[in-house]
Amino acid sequence: MNAPLAIICGGGAFPLAVAEAARRAGRQVVLFPVRGFADTSVEGWPHVWIQIGRFGFLKREMRRLGCRDVVFIGNVLRPRIRDIRFDWTTLKLLPLAFSMLRGGDDHLLTGVGRLFEEAGFRLVGAHEIAPDILVPAGQLGAVAPERRAMDDIAQGRRALAVMGPLDIGQGLVVMNGHVVAVEAAEGTDLMLARVAELRANGRIKAPARCGVLVKQPKAGQDRRFDLPSLGARTVEGVSRAGLAGIAVEAGGVIVADAGELVRAADRAGIFIEGFTREGVET
Repeated sequence: MNAPLAIICGGGAFPLAVAEAARRAGRQVVLFPVRGFADTSVEGWPHVWIQIGRFGFLKREMRRLGCRDVVFIGNVLRPRIRDIRFDWTTLKLLPLAFSMLRGGDDHLLTGVGRLFEEAGFRLVGAHEIAPDILVPAGQLGAVAPERRAMDDIAQGRRALAVMGPLDIGQGLVVMNGHVVAVEAAEGTDLMLARVAELRANGRIKAPARCGVLVKQPKAGQDRRFDLPSLGARTVEGVSRAGLAGIAVEAGGVIVADAGELVRAADRAGIFIEGFTREGVET
């Protein structure tokens, strides 16, 4: 606990939310923002900018600063091999790097985690440092899901339970019991934009305020990495797509500012529901 916590920062608001939580708990932190992804707001904290492919540099800096525990948080897109500028340490790991990039996101992140553990660091989940970022169970805002929406939530959970072991995605959209969109490499925001476009061109004929965005971690996922997330932007996408609401696994999805999220949902007239993992037959 006396050693600084290393936070490897991608894009978005989550890195600073975790840093604030660690500081409130009395921990020193050092941020390692990834160039091209992290916001410059990280520069208000002790920090060292890093680049993908420079694992040797990152290890040396973390050790120099006395870091032992490491958190990964924030958005980082999967890089193309030809876009990475490797240092000598990483070059020696190229066969492993190629193997890691050939699988899905879980395969890649598990491989990255193994590199850090073999280098003597301990990986910690962001939610362990900042438990308040986890979405709680139950109805979060003023709007409650109707019976039709609850049926769609159950259908979405069944579909995600089947998809999870295939490392496909963490979210989908269900309307009237029919899965109309699955989140893949494009992410949640672009999936919702696709649903809005399908409505606009008549491919989806369901009435407004029909359908649910359902998100949960994949079965067996290492929750120290890449938990699904929500934000006000998600609410905007759900509203533009004409959906009734959002359902996520309580304790398995993170939100940087729950108050802002609920206010945005109430303004849009959509529900947010946190469901527990148990209780759905596949």
